[in-house]
Parts: sequence; C-alpha cells; structure tokens
Amino acid sequence: MHQEQTNNSAKFAFFYMLSLAALIFMSLSTGIIIFQIINKNIIDALRTFRGDYSSEAMKFAISALIISAPIYYLTVAQINKNLFKGLLDKDSGVRKWLTYFILFVSSVVMLGWLVSVIYSFLDGELTVKFILKAATALIIAAVVFTYYLYDIKRGNAAGVKDKIIKIYFYGSLIIVIAALVSAFVFIESPRETRNIKHDDNILSQFDRIDGAINDYYRTNKKLPDSLDILLGGRFYLSEDILKDRTEKKKFDYKITGEKTYELCADFRTSNKGKEYNYRYGYYNKRWQHDAGYQCLSQKVKAGVIIDTVEPRPIP
Repeated sequence: MHQEQTNNSAKFAFFYMLSLAALIFMSLSTGIIIFQIINKNIIDALRTFRGDYSSEAMKFAISALIISAPIYYLTVAQINKNLFKGLLDKDSGVRKWLTYFILFVSSVVMLGWLVSVIYSFLDGELTVKFILKAATALIIAAVVFTYYLYDIKRGNAAGVKDKIIKIYFYGSLIIVIAALVSAFVFIESPRETRNIKHDDNILSQFDRIDGAINDYYRTNKKLPDSLDILLGGRFYLSEDILKDRTEKKKFDYKITGEKTYELCADFRTSNKGKEYNYRYGYYNKRWQHDAGYQCLSQKVKAGVIIDTVEPRPIP
C-alpha cells in the first residue's frame, strides 16, 4: 500500500494544486458577485468609482465561476475518494504540505481582499456597504480556512464517511450555485449587451463629430453645411466616423439654428434613466436617446480664439 501511495504522489499533488487554483478563482468570483449585488442595490450618492456597480466585473466573475467551480469540486471529490479508499494516506507528506500550502495561499489572498475592503471604507464608502462586504469576505475566508484546518486534523479517513466534510462540500456548493443564479438576474443578455455597445459606439462617434463641428464654428463663425466638409484636414474625421459601422448608413445632420444642430441615427436601446457607467456615463448624460430613429440636439460652444504672437527678445 505504501508503495502504491508513493507512485501516486504526483497525481495527488496535481489534484491539490489544481484544486488550489480553482479555489482562488471560485472564492474570489463568488465574493465579486456578492459585492456587485451590494453595489447594485445600495447606491452611493457620491458615486465613487470603486463603489459603482460594474457589469464587466459581474460577467468576469460568472465566467470564472462557471469554469472554476466544477474543477474545484471534481478535484476535491477525487481527493476525498482516494482518502476513503486508503490510496491517499491522511498523514502523507504530499497531503500535509499541499494542504498547508493551500491554507497559506488562501490566507494571503483573503488578507489582500480584506485590506481592499477596509481601504474602500476609509476612502469614503458607505458604512452599510463596508459592513456587508467585510462580512462577505470574512465568511468566505472562514469557510475556506476552517474546512482545510479540519480536513488536515481529522482522524482516520480510510473507510470513514465524514459528515462534517460532506456538510462543507454540499453547503459551499449550494452557496456557489446560489451566487451564480443570482448573478444572472443582474446582467444583460449577450444580445442586449451587444446592442448597448452598438449605441455607445454611435455616441462616441457623435462626440467626435461634435468636437469637429465646434472647431469648424470657431474658425468660420458658422455651422458646416454638411458633415462631408469636416472630412480629413485639421478635423481628423474619416468616412468611418460619419456612419453607423454596423448598418453602413451615414448619420443624418440637420441645422436647426445659428448655433444649434441635430445628429440622427438608429439606436437599438434607450439610455434614459440608466445608471451612471464610468466608461459611458458622460455620453449617456449628454446624448439622451430612446430606441429607434432619434435626432439628438446640440449647441456649439463658441470659444475665444487666441491669436498666436511671435516671442520677441527682451532688450
């Protein structure tokens, strides 16, 4: 039996190291999902970047959890199966060293996580959000730490079905599944996300066109008769900027006054009443639109043109 365990040391080491990598992704992803749910439901009036809800962070956490959770539970199941059959001695060097290594790495990761939570609180995050996030981090850390401490110190494992190990296994699995299911409630579908990105790209293009129109007005004291006038030269606009890249259709441009104009396009979503987004919040606030064909009004900002004066030497 001892010879068989020695021959399988590399296999057991692989199981432990793979479970460690999966554990880190799984525990952090579960925490990120809970953090983002907190950010989504508790809005800070000051709207700091660190405390904002991020759909990108939520989607990353979902992706990581879908991959890491099955790997973790399968590897842990294999480890427990080999312990039960006596193929892995509970006192073997491989098991002890790697279990304590998992404890060490997990502790370092969780300490860093708690430091980040406390930093956010000191940086002005709402107290209720800090308490909920700190509790989340502490609970996840406690579950991981107590499980591996119990596992390494438990009595004979060969031929024994440990109820506490089973409680940890299925209890944590239920928490992970609940977090994953909850996450899907808060994110958009891939189709809706693509539609939002389509509209945000149009708003980004509108912003560049608006800058060129303002530049043209400051120079010529009038609005351009058409957007084609802005192509190339000092305005740095290309044909690609003047059209919907997906539909291959040029934006409509309408002069409505001496200093006012409209840019028109087909939008797939509405950004009215949507939460501030750190990447597109400026565009969403300035270019409010509904779904469908929309003409968005703007007014040029006539700046002061300062003539360039050649420097002269001091007599």
